[in-house]
Amino acid sequence: MSDILNAAVIGCGAHSPGHFRMIADEPRLRLRGIAELDNQRLQKAASEFRPQGAYLDYRKMLDEGDIDVVYVVTMPGHLLPIVIECLQRGLHVSVEKSPGMTAEETAAMASAARASSAKAIVSFNRRYFPDVLAVRRLVQERGGAIHCAATYNKPLTRIGHGKMGAITPTALMCDAIHHVDLIRWLAGTTLERAAIPKAVFAATNHGSRGGTDRQNAIVQFDSGSLGVLMSHYGVGSRIQRAEVHAEDFSAYMDLTGDHNIELYESHFEPGQGHGIGSSIEGEIDLESVGGADFNETKHFVDCILDDVEPWSTLDDAIHTMRLCEAIYSGHQGPL
Repeated sequence: MSDILNAAVIGCGAHSPGHFRMIADEPRLRLRGIAELDNQRLQKAASEFRPQGAYLDYRKMLDEGDIDVVYVVTMPGHLLPIVIECLQRGLHVSVEKSPGMTAEETAAMASAARASSAKAIVSFNRRYFPDVLAVRRLVQERGGAIHCAATYNKPLTRIGHGKMGAITPTALMCDAIHHVDLIRWLAGTTLERAAIPKAVFAATNHGSRGGTDRQNAIVQFDSGSLGVLMSHYGVGSRIQRAEVHAEDFSAYMDLTGDHNIELYESHFEPGQGHGIGSSIEGEIDLESVGGADFNETKHFVDCILDDVEPWSTLDDAIHTMRLCEAIYSGHQGPL
């Protein structure tokens, strides 16, 4: 296999620029083609990102192009047939979140991936933030997480409501899924593995206005860690935070804009009768987790060229999707 891969992007909507930038920044990728039904969006993306070809019909692009990896960046309601077709063609696929409208659709994509010679990755990008990875490494060096929590709040949303309801699932599954998945990732016990939810105790309130879904949940993981998820729409601002605790260690992460990480550790001093906590000064070690520019695309290219499975496979994503469904339904008890 060549160490240069030809990439294509299907869908040039709001989520595509991030993928285009990651492709442009990855020296082992070449942007072979883009496809988009809306000609105005297609031409705008073609002008900005300079692919070799631009297509209104993604199948024509796949038929004509010498393509190795496809980024499917459509709305969740459009993903299933496109992802399955790409996998059946033997093309590596990056799948935008949420990977389908339901856990059943994710499972259908996962089945296609298992039957394919190609690999697939789900765009749970919090897993690939270098600072999150560095914190996670510190937690695992201390025996793993005993507790993790995530908050994902936003103003009123159209996701899952009105016309958007036909192509997007609930806001929890389509949007806040990032932090549902993040608590699984923080609770994991190894570099490659997220924790598996074993029980969930959730309370949900759909609000008096459309687009105001609110969920709170406690999750028990197979790693022994407890997780807490808080997600509220129709509130004051976009706030995205997380925290994780190990024995004598705590990390608080503000992921809302420019990331801010606070680290603390405690020690026991004889005669004090209790632990003494203090902040950990200095920069966290990003080089040990791939450097400050590490991201999901770099990881996926590594996996393709080294023939290893990505951290966020479609099979693994089924657990996150089922957890979202359980939280949204107000599930109480074992999963």
